[in-house]
Parts: sequence; C-alpha cells; structure tokens
Amino acid sequence: MGYRVAVVGATGNVGREMMAILAEREFPCDEVTAVASPRSTGSEVEFGDTGKMLKCKNIEHFDFTGYDIALFSAGGGPAREYAPKAAAQGCVVIDNSSYWRMDPDVPLIVPEVNPDAIDDYKKKGIIANPNCSTAQLVVALKPLHDAAGIKRVVVSTYQSVSGAGKAGMDELFEQSRAIFVGDPVEPAKFTKQIAFNVIPHIDVFMDDGSTKEEWKMVVETKKILDPKVKMNATCVRVPVFVGHSEAVNIEFEREISAAEAQDILREAPGIMLVDKREDGGYVTPVECAGDGATYISRVREDPTVDNGLTLWCVSDNLRKGAALNAVQIAELLGQRHLKKG
Repeated sequence: MGYRVAVVGATGNVGREMMAILAEREFPCDEVTAVASPRSTGSEVEFGDTGKMLKCKNIEHFDFTGYDIALFSAGGGPAREYAPKAAAQGCVVIDNSSYWRMDPDVPLIVPEVNPDAIDDYKKKGIIANPNCSTAQLVVALKPLHDAAGIKRVVVSTYQSVSGAGKAGMDELFEQSRAIFVGDPVEPAKFTKQIAFNVIPHIDVFMDDGSTKEEWKMVVETKKILDPKVKMNATCVRVPVFVGHSEAVNIEFEREISAAEAQDILREAPGIMLVDKREDGGYVTPVECAGDGATYISRVREDPTVDNGLTLWCVSDNLRKGAALNAVQIAELLGQRHLKKG
C-alpha cells in the first residue's frame, strides 16, 4: 500500500523535477496527481520517464482530502493560500517556497542535517524546504560543524539562471543567441544582461544593503544548523543554466586540518568529495547537473584565521536544492510518521 501524492506547481521546472525524482527513486505512490494554476489546468505533464501522462487539475478547486502528501512548488502566494487548506484536509504539505521557512511552528528540513526536526510537522501540517543555495551549503557544513564547531562562515555564491525559473533560462538562451548574431540585448527577468556577465543581485534589496537571497541563506542556515553560527553571504547570478556553486570560508572553534576535513567529507551523507590538486580535479556545474549529490572540491587551510578552511561546493539546484530535497523529506516523513502497509 502506497501514498497518494499531489504535486502542486507541476508544470514548472521544479514541479517536473519532483515528479521525475518520485519515479526515479520509486517512491511508494498509489497515486500521483498533478496540480497547477488555472492557466495550466488541463495541460499534461509526464510522470518521470514512465510515459504516463498526468492531466493538471486546478488548484483553486482541488480537494486534498484523502491525499497523504502534497509537494508544493508554486511560489509564495499559492503556498500562503493553499498549504493551510491542504493541511486542514489532512494532507501534509512539503513546501518549496520561502513563505513558511521562518515560521517557528514549521520545521525547515534537510534530511542529512536535521532529520529530528521533522517531528514538529504536526503543529501546522507543513514542512518547509530551504532555499536552493542554503540546502547544499548546510549539507557541506554539518559534518564539519559536528567535528570542530563552526564559529563563522563567509560564502560567495555563483547561482545558475534556473534558480529564477524557466524565464531565467529562456533569457540566458535568447540573450546569448542575440549577442552572437548582433541583435540588441534587452534584460527582462534580470536587472542587467546575464549572458556573458555576472549580476551581484538576487531578489530584492534589504535595508542593510544585503539582498533577500543573502538574508535567506543566513537565517535559514542558522535555523537548520545552529543559531550561534555567524555568517555573511554574497549571492551572484551567473550565466550557467543549471547548478549552483559556492566558495565557502569557514572559521572553527577547534583545530581541523584540510586532510581531516577531507576524510570527514568523504564519509558524510549526501556528499561526493572530488578533490584532486591537478587540472580538472574538481567539480563544476556542468558535471553536477542531473545528479543529487553535493560535490565538494578545493578543500584547503586558510592561513588568515585560526582554525580556518576554504572549500568549493557545487550542486544541481533543481535537484538537491529543491525537488530531491523535498522528496527526501517525504521519504523521511514516511519512515517516521506516515508508515504504510
């Protein structure tokens, strides 16, 4: 006996990826239903590579009664309006938007990092999925924090355009084509030209000069990992289609060598260590696309601080940064609370 699962926002990049991963990981589903906005009602999406086509149902009229889990990837507005309705109808919501992440009654989960926090889901019937850049970061930080205690993190991100959805990917493609043929380039989704450029601006600006993306990384990391960790982030959009990269500088409470950190990371869940000190002995977004692991490379000691390390962290933002993490949460929920059969 399996679960009844609704995928809300099924026509988007992450929604399609959620369905692909449900099929790929053979999540025990008796039924999967595609749910989307009114404009997508009736359109068809494929359930992974199974060949099975699902016709999208209208979120405005959808009844979640009898469904066990709803994977939401429809944005903050629909999450605010429909997640509580689904939860009230007995369906546990796993939401990929930022709307519920900092609610004290909603657990924010990365299964490799804080699985025990999922036990609080019953307060609202909602579980939050973290920001894509946060998810891969905390997977890398957790085993090192356990070993030596992290005091401070400084991270610079290099985030792909797929983090801005299909419109971001289309804009990079169209601008690249326009530049090659000599056509004018007009930014629409992004504030400046993204093709052959980098933009140090993701989401809106805050009063202190940081962007909301940077704020999200800080507060979410503290909630998931440890509120005592000090952190500063600079988030940059780069002309890469899929895969976020991060240069991470870490200051520890206790001494830890690069070799010790490599040994720890090599055995840590969800991590692939690829760290050869030679040409090509590291991972880039091209290699991580389509994979669920968080890749770590370039681990080295930082001589500018006591007990400091620097590393390079790469992951597919549509998978571990969103869809895969959501499905892993669903698996964890099933193991601990919604056992079937």
